[in-house]
Parts: sequence; structure tokens; C-alpha cells
Amino acid sequence: MSQPNITEHRQIVLDTETTGLDPQQGHKIIEIGCVELINRKLTGNHYHQYINPLREIDAGAMEVHGITNEMLDNKPTFDQIRAEFMAFIAGAELVIHNAPFDVGFIDHELRLLDSRHQTIALNNSIVDSLLLARGKHPGQKNNLDALCKRYGVDNSQRELHGALLDAEILADVYLLMTGGQTALSLGSSGTGSEGDSNQSAEIQRLPRDRKPLPVLRANAQEMAKHSEKMESINKASGGNCLWLQ
Repeated sequence: MSQPNITEHRQIVLDTETTGLDPQQGHKIIEIGCVELINRKLTGNHYHQYINPLREIDAGAMEVHGITNEMLDNKPTFDQIRAEFMAFIAGAELVIHNAPFDVGFIDHELRLLDSRHQTIALNNSIVDSLLLARGKHPGQKNNLDALCKRYGVDNSQRELHGALLDAEILADVYLLMTGGQTALSLGSSGTGSEGDSNQSAEIQRLPRDRKPLPVLRANAQEMAKHSEKMESINKASGGNCLWLQ
């Protein structure tokens, strides 16, 4: 039996830190962090880079991310990392929290290097996880910290914003928010008390180097029983069995 051709769905969860809030006022990107998902699974592949903006960082921004001007003195400029960064995200769907902010800064950096550049959205589809969160939780706080609390994602190391750490946290939040799993817990060795139940509900990541799970395919007899069941459902529903359409 030939194996089905499964198209890989590659997503890049992306975050940036900047010198300030508005690229039109000359503010620049100083950090990019990306983590890769293939078919909604973290691969361990990531991109992380600090960038010298060739300008001062606003005091307000520095309070948010803790990155100082001195830390960036020996880092490459955006034009020096452009090719590697664009190669990493090429063809992927980008998952970004408050996407207009990060996309606006990336587009501005690219436009400074090439005035013909229009927008990164021409080459990458973009999912704004903030819009997703607002749709699922209207009227509530939907910043990353609030979503971590809502979905039980550990953000205890997030005293300051950091692009790579925030991208990793957002990946967990996004998978949980859109119905996927970031962990698998089968039972508990405890006594079944309420405390044990709460503990087993905590996020526990599977090791990235684990062996792939075996795929068990239905045999001919099982396929025949499946077809028989589908025909039974189709008959009972007046020909409206969705699995046969």
C-alpha cells in the first residue's frame, strides 16, 4: 500500500523587540526570535538574533525588554542578517501576537534596504494570535501574560520581554488556543486526589528527541467493517453522512 502524501504545514512563531514604538519615527528592530512548527509540532528549530540599530534605545522600551545600547554595540546590523532571517521564514505561515506591530517594523527595515519592498505579507501568510484571542475571549485581557494564565502556560521566566522566550511561550499558547496539544499526560501515579489531578493538568513537554509514535493501519477486515458502519449511518441520516461526502 502506498503511503499518503502529507503536505507539511510550516509555521514560524515570531516576536521582535525594538528601540521604541514607531518605525516612522526612526525606531528599529533590536532582537528577532522565531520558533518553528511543522504540522503543529515544535521542531526545536529556531532563529534568534540581536541587532545593532545604530541609534539609541528609548528609556521606556529599555524598561520593557532590558536590552541596553551597550549590549548591542558589537551586534550585526539588519542588513547583515537580512538574508539569513528571510531564508528562515521563507514560505512559512507567520504566527505573531499583535502582528501589525512586528510586521510594520520588519517591512520598514526591508524598505530601508530596498525601496521597492512593499510588505512581508506578499510572501508569507500571517496569523495574528491577538485577533484570535479577542475572538475567543471578547472583553477580556488578551496580552501574552493574560493568555499564559488562562491556558496554564508557565511564563515564570518572563520577568522582562525577550523575543525568543516570548516566541516560545506564544507557540505554546497558540497551540492550546487553537485546540492543539503541547503535552501528553497518560494517567498519574498518585492516589487520584484533587491535588494530583491539578498537578497532572500542568503542561509537560514531550522530549524533542523522542522516537516517533508507531502508525497502525487498518487491515482489510477492519476497513470492511468501517465501510459497513458508514453505510449504516448514511442510511439512518437520509444520505447525509458527512464522512461519505
